Amino acid sequence: MWRNRPLIIGGGVVLIVLLAAIFAPLLSPYGPNAIDTNGILQAPSAHHWLGTDELGRDEYARILMGARTSMVVSLGALIVGLVIGVPVGLVSGFYRGFVDDWIIMRIVDAMQAFPFLILALVLAAMLGPGERNAMIAIGVGYVPIFVRIVRGQVLGELEKEFISAARMIGASDWRIMWKHILPNTLTPLIVQTTLAMASGIVAEASLSYLGLGVQPPTSSWGTMLHDAQGYMGQATWLALAPGFAIAIAVLGFNLLGDGLQRWLDPRRRN
Repeated sequence: MWRNRPLIIGGGVVLIVLLAAIFAPLLSPYGPNAIDTNGILQAPSAHHWLGTDELGRDEYARILMGARTSMVVSLGALIVGLVIGVPVGLVSGFYRGFVDDWIIMRIVDAMQAFPFLILALVLAAMLGPGERNAMIAIGVGYVPIFVRIVRGQVLGELEKEFISAARMIGASDWRIMWKHILPNTLTPLIVQTTLAMASGIVAEASLSYLGLGVQPPTSSWGTMLHDAQGYMGQATWLALAPGFAIAIAVLGFNLLGDGLQRWLDPRRRN
């Protein structure tokens, strides 16, 4: 595992982001919404490491709280996608037949006809702005991904001899699905969850940038980018800080996903 550089580097970056999200109020002497009218648009300094915004709020404190917002929304969306997608993919792949081929998979195909971010934008526009609605919109966008992954794994596991053996000793369908097949789908699911967190960070920032996600005064990297676009000429740090934070967080989760895939798949360990 220690030779797996993507796993180590990605895990380290993700750990830093998670610690920043958890301990955000303790890592900055300023509140994310504390307004200082005497310190508007200050450049980065010893007092304000990343400068201040158009209202005099400390940019460093808002970046930390933005990490918490991004992690909460992405994790909530991931839970929505797993809770819906995993059972549907498991049942669909196990029973197959008309419902699988002509109803479930056709719905999945229709959802995947839209790019993930476009689907999340449409759903967020229908549900309205807000943190909870952003979770639901992004989570529903994850559903077809998890359905296809689990269904594909189930179809492969059904051909193996241990399934026939379980049926011969009288195991019920539900026991076979949840006790014998589901554990064998965990490796691709674990990898996909880390990649989904990366896309969730981008989706949350995009929705917030467009006004469909987290609403002010709650800190969000997307809203910080939106607010910074009017001050690019005089305060470039307002856009650089949240943009860099998004890039680092996404890179960390993508590296972690690649590293986990190498570590969990014996064929790629070398």
